[in-house]
Amino acid sequence: MAVPVRAFGDEALSAFELDFLRSGERLRLPLGRAWNTRFEEAEPVRPFRWTKGEKSFAGWYYAVTVGDHVGYESWLERDRLILLDRDPEVVGIGSQPFWLHWHDGQRSRRHAPDYFVRLGDGRGRVIDVRAGDRMDERTVQAFAATRLACDAVGWEFQHVGTPEPVFMANVRWLARYRRDRSGRPPDVAARLLEVFSEPLPLWAGAERVGDRLQVLPVLFHLLWSGRLVTDLESGLLGTESLVSAGRSKPWAS
Repeated sequence: MAVPVRAFGDEALSAFELDFLRSGERLRLPLGRAWNTRFEEAEPVRPFRWTKGEKSFAGWYYAVTVGDHVGYESWLERDRLILLDRDPEVVGIGSQPFWLHWHDGQRSRRHAPDYFVRLGDGRGRVIDVRAGDRMDERTVQAFAATRLACDAVGWEFQHVGTPEPVFMANVRWLARYRRDRSGRPPDVAARLLEVFSEPLPLWAGAERVGDRLQVLPVLFHLLWSGRLVTDLESGLLGTESLVSAGRSKPWAS
């Protein structure tokens, strides 16, 4: 793991504190001492509960990237989890990984980012999920402080909003087939990659391989993984969607 940016003499390393759980123990340490914790494996600092009458809906999503359930506090966060789970750069995802504490000059503040993501090259990424129409001044300030803390230790910071609806609807559908078992048997997957070496309509290509009841789950798994690609942005996935072998782009919207 890389040495944090401006690791020596940066005031942010002591001005910010991280409050987190590790092996059931609650710890609160200066940012400069805690930055190298594997927050993608940290326990959530607050529970995921849904109470009748609340607008947000919390729950757990099984992420194949980590082979475990990851919590979310709203449908918007759940959608972001799905996109992260499909992103080939992402190798670890932690939800509500820590409380970030700081003093804004008038009062003590704290903020729990929605996700900590570990990328394949070792970089850390902190993600906050909030729709644009729900951004108030207090939230803007919290995100700005979080970005400062991230900059001090070389983490990326992202504020993400509502994904493009058609793209998200297609990825939600493909997420049903995210588990490895949907990609079996392997000879069907190999045959699909061969058939779609040139673009073909989804339905017609599947019929060339065999019984659609067996073939379609494998086809959708290959679309989820990016080994087969189609346009997920212009319209909903259908029988005439052109499919070909390759890697889809973009992975997140």
